[in-house]
Amino acid sequence: MSDGIDPQVTELDPVIHAQARLRVVSALSVLREDDRVTFPRLQDSLRMTAGNLSVHLRKLEDAGYVEVTKTHHGRTPTTLVRLTRRGRLAFDEYTAALRALLNPLEES
Repeated sequence: MSDGIDPQVTELDPVIHAQARLRVVSALSVLREDDRVTFPRLQDSLRMTAGNLSVHLRKLEDAGYVEVTKTHHGRTPTTLVRLTRRGRLAFDEYTAALRALLNPLEES
C-alpha cells in the first residue's frame, strides 16, 4: 500500500478506541487547534453524565491527548477542554488505521 499501513499489523489505539473516548476525541477534533470548549457544552453535545465524561477525559488527559484547564470567568469556575497536538496526531493515526482495516485492498 502506498501509505505504508499494513492491515495485518495495524492496531487501533486502545485509549481512543473506547466508544465514549472516541466520541470525545471526535467532537474535539472539529475545533481549531487552539480552541477550547467548556465542560458543560461538551457534556451536552455528547449527552454524557458529568461523572462519565470526567472519567474519560482523565484517561485522555493521562495519555496526553487532551488538556483540561480550570479557570474562572468572574467568580464562576470554568473548565475548558481542548485536543492537544499529540491527541490530534493520535486521532489521525487512529482514523487511518481504521480505514486500513475497513479497506485493506484500497490504495491511497
